[in-house]
Amino acid sequence: MNDSSPTSAAAPGPAAARPAVVLDVWCELQCPDCRGALDDLRALRERYGDRLEPRLRHFPLEKHKHAFAAAQAAEEALEQGQGWPYVEAVLARVEELDRGGEPFLVEVAGELGLDAEEFDTALIDGRHILIVDADQAEGKAIGITGTPTYVIGGERLDGGKSQDGLRERIEEIADRLLAEQA
Repeated sequence: MNDSSPTSAAAPGPAAARPAVVLDVWCELQCPDCRGALDDLRALRERYGDRLEPRLRHFPLEKHKHAFAAAQAAEEALEQGQGWPYVEAVLARVEELDRGGEPFLVEVAGELGLDAEEFDTALIDGRHILIVDADQAEGKAIGITGTPTYVIGGERLDGGKSQDGLRERIEEIADRLLAEQA
């Protein structure tokens, strides 16, 4: 998913000419640790606005039986213009996803005003499988083993064990990259 937050749209003027620093967020929507990472992502969006582009990358773990379907659902949300809001809504209710599976994913889409029927169809026809597979393969190729994991400026930061200090490290790298662009 190459969805950036709604606040990352370039504003008119000189700042729009600068490319945003990309933060790849390797995530799994059935992962409680990824839910915990949302506060850091919100703080980063607030601090950097359109200068940082958080991109959701899928890394469904085998131990979570609904993670692959959730990744596909996130892609459908992106197509319908609500990628990050959908991701945040699902992560906020990980326990319900554990119990409810695909019907829960469709329910969340409806709650957000998305086309729930289209979500159901997308999960049945598998139209987003290749995107999820490609993200997962790329993640494995660069050594990702768990979620959340961040990649910024070519540096991989593993948040699966602890989020402690990661936002500060992301900020250090983002500040350096932005200074190099200036």
